[in-house]
Amino acid sequence: MTQDEMKEAVAQAALQYVVKGSIVGVGTGSTANKFIDALATIKENIKGTVASSEVTAERLKGHGIPVFELNDALTQVNKLSVYIDGADEFDTGKNLTKGGGGALTREKIVAAGSEKFVCIVDESKQVEFLGAFPLPIEVIPMAREVVMAVAKNIGGNAQVREGFTTDNGNIIIDVTGLTIKDARQLEDDLNEVPGVVTNGIFSHQGADIVLMATPEGVVTL
Repeated sequence: MTQDEMKEAVAQAALQYVVKGSIVGVGTGSTANKFIDALATIKENIKGTVASSEVTAERLKGHGIPVFELNDALTQVNKLSVYIDGADEFDTGKNLTKGGGGALTREKIVAAGSEKFVCIVDESKQVEFLGAFPLPIEVIPMAREVVMAVAKNIGGNAQVREGFTTDNGNIIIDVTGLTIKDARQLEDDLNEVPGVVTNGIFSHQGADIVLMATPEGVVTL
């Protein structure tokens, strides 16, 4: 089974967590795109969706799936039934690194507004400690050098993502060279830096369930 086929398999497996008649949170990225395509086959069973990025919203609309703003959706329901999204990596505690596509802030907000976070990945995303994948930080442009200095102080190598602006109008700083043994603490520490909107560690909004595709099939963690 190729990596693309594994993404398709795990996207199909995620459909079992879609609650009939509910509003579903949908993430951003290549695996999330596979889920959107799968969701289109049962779109008549749901009320609609909330998208974590403009790109995701356009793909959902292209399939004829209704897209709500999160604030509007939460006036209708206490929380979204489920948020389904991929990850750049995940550790044994189901902490995640997300934001390779630059949608980390909206992804974290939608996850916080959902009853359950189902993370869909292939086995290449599993790590002992986060840090193999660059850690993205969404930053207000004025704070660029402040955040770059903080990244250096914690032992990382920081680089501004060239030619990229988030849906919120901010920049992304990618940090490499980290071995993240206490994901929650680092998430909190980075979020306290003035000018940081959020960072790509999902510990507070970590996965409730990880569906991991392997060549032998999909495993539930």
